[in-house]
Amino acid sequence: MNILVTGGAGYIGSVTTETLRLRGDRVVVIDNLATGHRAAVDSSVPLFCIDLKETDKVAEVLTAEKIDAVVHFAAFSLVGESVTNPAKYMDNNVGGTLSLLRAMLESGTKCLVFSSTAATYGEPEAIPLQETHPTRPANPYGLTKRFMEQAMEAYAAAHGLRFVALRYFNACGAIPTRGEDHRPESHLIPLVLQVALGQRESIQVFGTDYDTPDGTCVRDYIHVADLADAHLRALDMLEGGGQSLICNLGNGAGYSVREVVQACREVTGREITVVEGPRRAGDPSRLIADASLAKKRLGWAPRIPDLRQIVLDAWTWHSTHPEGYAE
Repeated sequence: MNILVTGGAGYIGSVTTETLRLRGDRVVVIDNLATGHRAAVDSSVPLFCIDLKETDKVAEVLTAEKIDAVVHFAAFSLVGESVTNPAKYMDNNVGGTLSLLRAMLESGTKCLVFSSTAATYGEPEAIPLQETHPTRPANPYGLTKRFMEQAMEAYAAAHGLRFVALRYFNACGAIPTRGEDHRPESHLIPLVLQVALGQRESIQVFGTDYDTPDGTCVRDYIHVADLADAHLRALDMLEGGGQSLICNLGNGAGYSVREVVQACREVTGREITVVEGPRRAGDPSRLIADASLAKKRLGWAPRIPDLRQIVLDAWTWHSTHPEGYAE
């Protein structure tokens, strides 16, 4: 297949792009490099540094490259920033997606795999979270992702678009040549590993009095290679004529903040100083996925569910790329 990956120079986008390339698909990337890295895209992969809101240019790429399907990662994703600057997120995430959908309509591209998030659910009513759970996003980031899903549903009904929206839980880990390089970094595992590398003095734990076994928040961590695998399976399902789908991606098991820190200590063999702080507003005590629908419809299941292996893969990346892509 000829696949367009938007946001293919970012963390999950670059891993998925590389996985597609190694499988033998022809991959093209659109990324304005606002948060992505040129070095994260293999030199053999065409990279168009344009903004998704440039509808005509996106349509030109879709047509000229004879694109069969799109994998859409491009979005801003910092929850806190979305609260303080919602206009930025509405303009980029929603505006960019609507422009992409217009370009796909113009070019006749009818298959789309979308990078969604568990943030579409908001505060959980039950654990594990199922796709039938109400979607009440607690922040503008989650709201933009849910709106993007709804836009795809509307285009599916009106124009025959077929799509798969994959609601990730906590993406983590790395492959040997691709890993996390966010600036600023907001994910727990790389922040803890920065302490191990001596790049920060300590890791702050927000809240130690939750109703969990050790008092810290419990989250479902999913290896980035497993996420990439799910995108490939979604593309194959759509190519085979499968119908649209929204589903969770997670391990179905949770690890606490303290367990993550301890795993990082064991993997790195280094001391990691923890500073305990108050809870952050809006942090649920537990977020764990029920991913049985992805297994049923996509034949997908996590291949790397072990926390220590996830941390080891992340540590291998960060210890060999202490400055990230160093561009």
